Amino acid sequence: MALQSSTTTDELPAGDVPAGSRRAARRWADNLQGWAFIAPATVVVLGLSIFPAVWSFILSLQKWDGFSDPKFIGGHNYSRLVSDTAFWDAVQHTLLYTVLFVPASALMGLFLAVALNRKIRFIGFYRTAIFVPFVASAAATGILATYLFSPQFGLANDLLRRMGLPQQGWLESPSQAMLVIAIMSLWGQAAFTTVIYLAALQDVPVELTEAAKIDGANPWQAFWRIIWPHLSPVTVFVVVWQTIGAIQLFDLVYTTTRGGPLDATKTIVYFLWDRAFRTLEFGYGSAAAYALFAVTLLITIGIVVYSRRRNLEAF
Repeated sequence: MALQSSTTTDELPAGDVPAGSRRAARRWADNLQGWAFIAPATVVVLGLSIFPAVWSFILSLQKWDGFSDPKFIGGHNYSRLVSDTAFWDAVQHTLLYTVLFVPASALMGLFLAVALNRKIRFIGFYRTAIFVPFVASAAATGILATYLFSPQFGLANDLLRRMGLPQQGWLESPSQAMLVIAIMSLWGQAAFTTVIYLAALQDVPVELTEAAKIDGANPWQAFWRIIWPHLSPVTVFVVVWQTIGAIQLFDLVYTTTRGGPLDATKTIVYFLWDRAFRTLEFGYGSAAAYALFAVTLLITIGIVVYSRRRNLEAF
């Protein structure tokens, strides 16, 4: 019997491959085909992210003006940042902008989302109109801000003049320029938070709000007791995302004030751009970039850890 079984196995046709082997070969071919499709994009993404990051870190340890041979100086650029008053002024300006922009962006987005989460006529048009400022370029927003808040012929001062109120310096005033930039950023970025909150509101179970109404809860009580707990994780995400965007503010400053007046709007990113591409201190600018990365990473980790301890996980 053993001899007969061995003979039967040896006489199997060469092309009769087991079904498991065929499935494994097909799975391997599908995986290979999938990697073939995503490989070019993966190479591009890695080449535009990892390579510049590594090169920037190497530059942060060197002194280089872009023309002469780089000179290795170790951590001198980082120690120089600690004693650079211009850098710390840029940090203060960035923190001021973050405090002005992030809470206002979240609150306005929540307010607009609640207003748009209704079944009214032309609601699709309203939702589209709200999102239009978000897709506008920073250059267009900066040009619009320049015309609206021009002290000489801007619309804002024209309205103040008609109401008999004193005119303001706006973008030409060191005490008001950052506030104007925050307002213009809010005009464009609040659409993003509106879309996020609107999607979250539509995921809230209708049965819960209807049960609250039956139990006698007014709209305000229903919002804080039923809707807001469902929006808390989304709020964590919005705060983290908008904080990262606020710390990286550059384009709107570049198109409006160029860091002025009197460096009142010079942010961290504008500072490192100025050092790297205007004064040609590429090593020092790279060190400032990595300091910005470290601060952003620490803030993000802190918010995420705090939210998880409060059971408000959004990541």
